[in-house]
Amino acid sequence: MAWPLAARAQQQAMPVIGILHPGTLFSYALAGLHQGLKEAGYVEGENVAIEYRWANNDVDRFPKLAADLVHRRVDVIVPLSSMAAAIAVKAATPSIPIVFGNGGDPVQSGLVVSLNRPGGNVTGVSSLSGELGGKQIGVLHQMLPRAVRFAMLVKPDNQSNDGLIRDAQAAASALGGQIEVFAVSTNGEIDTAFENLAQKRTEALLITTDAFFGDRRAQLVTLTARHAMPSIYPFRDYAEAGGLMTYGPNLTERDRRVGLYVGRIIKGEKPADLPVEQSTKFELVINAETAKAIGLTVPPTLLATADDVIE
Repeated sequence: MAWPLAARAQQQAMPVIGILHPGTLFSYALAGLHQGLKEAGYVEGENVAIEYRWANNDVDRFPKLAADLVHRRVDVIVPLSSMAAAIAVKAATPSIPIVFGNGGDPVQSGLVVSLNRPGGNVTGVSSLSGELGGKQIGVLHQMLPRAVRFAMLVKPDNQSNDGLIRDAQAAASALGGQIEVFAVSTNGEIDTAFENLAQKRTEALLITTDAFFGDRRAQLVTLTARHAMPSIYPFRDYAEAGGLMTYGPNLTERDRRVGLYVGRIIKGEKPADLPVEQSTKFELVINAETAKAIGLTVPPTLLATADDVIE
């Protein structure tokens, strides 16, 4: 009789982590987060429990899902890959520790007071994806030195868009080109956008960061191949799926660091005392097979700077 009671007491004492993600159950790998937790001494099902909440690409669900995790009385809440999710969680609780992992500016968005001294109950890791637009346009220019007509696909409700668009527009203008922004929220709108790209004779395309696009990697890669549209994406899994090029942060490493912070907080440290970290590892991945398929020769100088080339 004593054993079930002891086991139940141990289970009740097990810390619980709440994860809020904008995508779907099958859209996002959490290997990095689990690795960080393991390095901190926590393994799901052994000495820590995890409650998952997926928004299925509907940002309007964030407040309800965040409130659900607060009601569940989890020990730490981890909003991943969405500034809007992090903001919703912060609005839902002033006391439960929050560790975010996203690409936005946490100071500008009001998540923290400063990077070094976050204050309050929020800290995390920022990959600053919103500042990569200029670099991505630069990589496209290296691939296509004569290109002047650029375009970018954005999800209209992504709060990181403004900085990304400004950055990309400034870079395109400096090259003597222009960039047109296409806001899409459905599969049909993506198809229509590619038809418009073909009609406008767009020379190169930038796919921005959003879980919505991550869920539609196959559709995007298929359309860029069908239209022979040179494109750059934010994360390496697009190149692995057949995309031409990717430049952006290593999400596995970012999430590993999120997991390490979560472990430290479970052990008693306070978010206010943990500086917001910034991603320092960015990858350029080129799919040489895709380049050949759409009739492109990758310049040797670009190949030499790539972190990985998929043959």
